[in-house]
Amino acid sequence: MSDYTVRRLDAEEHRAAWELFRTALHAPVPKDEDWDRARAGHVPGRVWGACDPELIGTARSFDAQVRVPGGELVPMAAVTGIGVRAGRTRRGVLTALQTAQLAEFAEREVVAASLHPTEGTIYGRFGYGPATLARDIHVDRHRARLRPEAPAGGEVSVHSLKESVGRWPGLYRATGLSRPATITRSAACWSGYESMFHRLSEGLQTAVHRGLDGTDGYACYRVVREDERPTRLELFDFHHTNPGAFAGLWRFLLSIDLVDEIRALGRPLDEPVELLFEDHRGATVARTEDESWFRLVDVPAALAARTYDRAEPVVIEVRDRFLPANAGRYRVGPEGAGRTDAEPDLRLDVSTLAMLYFGTWKATGLAAVGRIEAPDAEAPARADTLFGTRTAAWCGTFF
Repeated sequence: MSDYTVRRLDAEEHRAAWELFRTALHAPVPKDEDWDRARAGHVPGRVWGACDPELIGTARSFDAQVRVPGGELVPMAAVTGIGVRAGRTRRGVLTALQTAQLAEFAEREVVAASLHPTEGTIYGRFGYGPATLARDIHVDRHRARLRPEAPAGGEVSVHSLKESVGRWPGLYRATGLSRPATITRSAACWSGYESMFHRLSEGLQTAVHRGLDGTDGYACYRVVREDERPTRLELFDFHHTNPGAFAGLWRFLLSIDLVDEIRALGRPLDEPVELLFEDHRGATVARTEDESWFRLVDVPAALAARTYDRAEPVVIEVRDRFLPANAGRYRVGPEGAGRTDAEPDLRLDVSTLAMLYFGTWKATGLAAVGRIEAPDAEAPARADTLFGTRTAAWCGTFF
């Protein structure tokens, strides 16, 4: 029998949960002003704690919507703030918190959940899978020259961190929801962004691009100068709706003086940054890694919400240890998806279904490494087509 209880925390306990989480990440001791910014990210009823009776573990979430392939927005829970006190790890505390949180999501009819794990071996057992990828691109500013046929772009204005805070929500609504896996940002989400950007630098700037039809892109960046090292510009939150805004913002970034290198962090896999330049080798991919992990909380609703490309249908059999109502067989085809009693063509865990759902990973690859069982050897190729997307999935929001 466990020596702790798991329950929703009251509002007056939220700061203790936040401090426990930061301690678990070995973050510096926070100040009162840090909590003032972070407070709005703690939504009443969405903060869980494990207590014995002192707080030994916590997890929280806030509500959002996620765009699924085909364009529909569905309810999502953004999961963050997960931490267990040192000395109490590996005793089932995290499992108890996840069990309670997933049950809450299912009760509220949330379709999906998402998180950004610090480690890659923890959350798969709770049904989360690495559903989107991103890459960091380093651009040699002295070498990069835009090709003459690059779109001309429009006007760019620059705003300080203080000036930008109130602008971000409107900028993101106008530019940030075009890809599969992008999510809406609530006040709770923006609270986290403000806290993060204040920690990064008071010198953070926001460049806003305005085209013929109005605001169509923005980029948050800071310049880092260190003794005896090249000066770099770090690009964080960069969204655009058309080629003109994309090229226009890059043209502006390349014009900033006293910068040796531009580091574009966490960009979509198919964003053609290097192809803007006369010498594409002036831009190098520093790394590619998992960006966001998703969990399908309501598998029938999630499968029904997205569209599928044209191929012969497949029947998938889903396993889900934590939310057994999801278990069963589903027929997926160009006309949609729904439950069936037919024999399965593919068998997979709900965590693998999350990897397949946004089109980031192919069923043939997942089958090749044993993450999908294929009673029908031809079914993975059909699933590649059905679940494929023309635009790379990318969340683009850190929480």
